[in-house]
Amino acid sequence: MNVFHFKKGTEICNYNYSGNILSIRLNRQRLVVCLEESVYIHNIKDMKLLRTLLNIPRNPTGLSALSINHSNSYLAYPGSASMGEIMVYDANILKIECTIPAHDSPLAAITFNSTGTKLASASEKGTVIRVFSIPEGQRLYEFRRGMKRYVNISSLIFSMDSQFLCVSSNTETVHIFKLEHIPERSEENSSWSGYVGKMFMAASNYLPSQVSDMMNQDRAFATVRLSFLGHKNACTLVTIQKLPRLLVSSSSGHLYIYNLDPQDGGECVLIRKHSLHGSGKLDAGREGDGETPTPVSYAATVAGQKGPPSNSMMTGYSEDGGALRGELIPEHEFAVGPVQLDDEKEFPPVSIHGP
Repeated sequence: MNVFHFKKGTEICNYNYSGNILSIRLNRQRLVVCLEESVYIHNIKDMKLLRTLLNIPRNPTGLSALSINHSNSYLAYPGSASMGEIMVYDANILKIECTIPAHDSPLAAITFNSTGTKLASASEKGTVIRVFSIPEGQRLYEFRRGMKRYVNISSLIFSMDSQFLCVSSNTETVHIFKLEHIPERSEENSSWSGYVGKMFMAASNYLPSQVSDMMNQDRAFATVRLSFLGHKNACTLVTIQKLPRLLVSSSSGHLYIYNLDPQDGGECVLIRKHSLHGSGKLDAGREGDGETPTPVSYAATVAGQKGPPSNSMMTGYSEDGGALRGELIPEHEFAVGPVQLDDEKEFPPVSIHGP
């Protein structure tokens, strides 16, 4: 593993591990490296190795999640190779916080919200999404993504305000769930609809648990029907010009931007389609048709930047000594809270401008 300081163009450190690195997670306090049967936790300010979690359940995909809020540096990873158990580890004080029996089948996706107070999970079946409180591990929400078929979950992510949860898979549908508690009906509600609702809930107590659970699961607040099928995709929920947007990128090299109605939900509308292949092509939707097409894609911008960092690299790590001569990251370079994209001007650059 190599860690670079991009502002200075130098290598901060490098580190060798005993196996293949399957995933890396970091916030402004911790850097976590996941191997198949072990996890390494580093202090990101000086890159010292703080703790090694050995002999964890086999995790062939490196599935893990780390809260981006460094005040709540919770780490989540599978606690079982055969069941959907989640281990929640406090990476600040270096101890196990709780164990969550989330699903009956192995985990496929886990993610924290921006504050590190909620954790969402999905199993390999991909039909049910659950949300838990952190650090208590109590179930808060249960959503049903589908019933007829099992799917492979591609993305599972909260919006920055934790009001929505987005799930995408290898199907053509993206589901967006709204995290809200529906107030219970008053006992004085003697209307016909209230009576039927009470009878319906009472009857569910006599049905098999699988059926009663399904009756109590919430459905999607909003959906997107993708124009492609079979391509791996990644989704995120952002705010652009104070409006909620859903971004979907596909392995075909396209970025899709959809409108999300935060009040009524429903079917999301495609606003824009960007090409990430460097051709600069742009397909405009109903909104912003008069805008100028992007001249250069973000991928082309990254590829066209200056060469690799300078060779003035620092010696980094040994297995037993932590950082030997690692460069300390200055305190002023750490933000107080998590980074947020409040405005489209804060998105990665899409063109290179001369001096």
